Amino acid sequence: MAKVAINIATGSLQQEEAIVGIDLGTTNSLVAIVREQDGTRQPIALRETDGFTLVPSIVNLGEDGSVHVGNEARERLLTAPERTIYSVKRLMGKSYNDVRSEADTLAYQILDDDTEALVRVRIGDRFYTPIELSAFILAELKARAEHLLKTPVTKAVITVPAYFNDAQRQATRDAGKIAGLDVLRIVNEPTAAALAYGMGTNSGEAEKIVAVYDLGGGTFDISILRIVGGIFEVLATHGDTHLGGDDFDRALTELISGKSGLISGNAADRGRLRLLAEEAKKTLSVSDSWTGDFSGKSITISREAFNAAIAPLVEKTLASCRAALADSGISLSEISAVVLVGGSTRVPLVKAEVEKTFGKKPFDELNPDEVVALGAAVQADILAGKTTDMLLLDVTPLSLGIETMGGLMDVLIPRNSKIPSRAGRQYTTQKDGQGGMRIAVFQGERDLVQDNRRLAEFNLTGIPAMPTGLAKVEVTFLLDADGILKVSAKELRSGVAQSIDVKPQYGLTDEEVESMLMASLTHAKEDMQMRALVEARTEAQQMTDVTEGFLRKNKTLLSAEEKAITEGQIAALKTAISGNDKNAIQAATEQLNEITRPFAERVMDAALKEAMRGKKIM
Repeated sequence: MAKVAINIATGSLQQEEAIVGIDLGTTNSLVAIVREQDGTRQPIALRETDGFTLVPSIVNLGEDGSVHVGNEARERLLTAPERTIYSVKRLMGKSYNDVRSEADTLAYQILDDDTEALVRVRIGDRFYTPIELSAFILAELKARAEHLLKTPVTKAVITVPAYFNDAQRQATRDAGKIAGLDVLRIVNEPTAAALAYGMGTNSGEAEKIVAVYDLGGGTFDISILRIVGGIFEVLATHGDTHLGGDDFDRALTELISGKSGLISGNAADRGRLRLLAEEAKKTLSVSDSWTGDFSGKSITISREAFNAAIAPLVEKTLASCRAALADSGISLSEISAVVLVGGSTRVPLVKAEVEKTFGKKPFDELNPDEVVALGAAVQADILAGKTTDMLLLDVTPLSLGIETMGGLMDVLIPRNSKIPSRAGRQYTTQKDGQGGMRIAVFQGERDLVQDNRRLAEFNLTGIPAMPTGLAKVEVTFLLDADGILKVSAKELRSGVAQSIDVKPQYGLTDEEVESMLMASLTHAKEDMQMRALVEARTEAQQMTDVTEGFLRKNKTLLSAEEKAITEGQIAALKTAISGNDKNAIQAATEQLNEITRPFAERVMDAALKEAMRGKKIM
């Protein structure tokens, strides 16, 4: 196993190579790096010539194929809203069913395929995954860092919320790969914030319990961390994904419109109100009152009125804090420190209420907009071997995963995961009555298993005959401290199980590991395109099989015309599957989905009529 502070798997990491820390945020993103200043190493956020560190997490995809990110994209929110994507972080690793409730609030179109497949965004006649869209943002951050540092940037540490699941974390890694970045570590945002304040960088420190209060523009979360010997453990996390500074602005909007006598206004009035509210919030965070002009009328709002308007919102965050404490089993007296993260924590009432709730003055010396990125930079510095007082932990040099439909690599344990490590995921059968499943274990960074190294293979047999998708097979990877990987598979409904032990690094030299890593970066874009094509073909083939089965079983419920149209679209989809155009396959799949959508309701009605035949309704 490789030592983190010495070299990442191969010993090829140079001391002067720039490894950046990236905060990939819902609203804004930024890059930071550790620099030598006054004899000590300090994290700093990279600033453009205009002095700004924040890059709006917005992507605009022009009709001419152009891509705009950041402020350029934000300017197009009004002129081309259907081609401008924001809050993509909320879509990472999720299906349409996960984000159904939010779909109607977005100006751009999310593809409604009514499945558990990962969500896609439709822009014109093209389909994009949140991974691809996030990659545009990361590529922009990479380019800015290279411009400011005057050196190539190929390695990074990226932060994610503590509540992100495995799929969301893997999606973030994949986005980094497409952007040309080797993602050395995915770090929890509260962990990064604690690192920025120097907590946990000394492995000899006594145990600390830290509360990280993160109030951003659109979301709030509270995390309780235990830090022992340089190891961070998230004990509990709680929050609200629809609570933040935007809600403060909304409360101020109501105050301003009430004082102006405006009950309802046009779009221009609402836009002006929003800008005034944001201005008022910033002023009231440093002054006792704000005065502005709206529709020719001078309006003054006191901090006291502002506090009263947002008090219920602040109380919601404090309720989350109490819930997180209860979940963690930690008492208030055990909390060593409280850290403030997010621009909305600048509001004085927030600081005062947090201090009152936790009984201690929170850490707020660092810029709350930058603190997460600063912590990511500290972690990057540790991985580069430039900070040596961090506890050394072995890590996996290459990702470990299994082969899924279409010959794709599904990663369960990403490279650079600390060991020991454990991960599991559920899979299902591809055909009706399937009685067995082949589990093929691979090591590597490429999207197709044919480009990775096969470690082991075994068959899980004895799965009871069930319809497609009904079986639930849980595959678990357990990588122990000696680097031995135990792979087990269990069908949860029947209990049938099988397992195997493999040694994932056997026979690999440092040079071979380095070669595999470089190949993954060199071929990242074509790998992602091939993965997207394979996934589109797999989904289309499943749609074809299901529809053909439906036609065989329910031919009497369809008219001759409906049957002909459906068969025609099946033929069109099969033609698309044989080609290499992902967007054409997805468009044909969606068209077949639209044609057959009404049929399911008809079958349900027929089944109900059959069930009720001969029965009296009382």
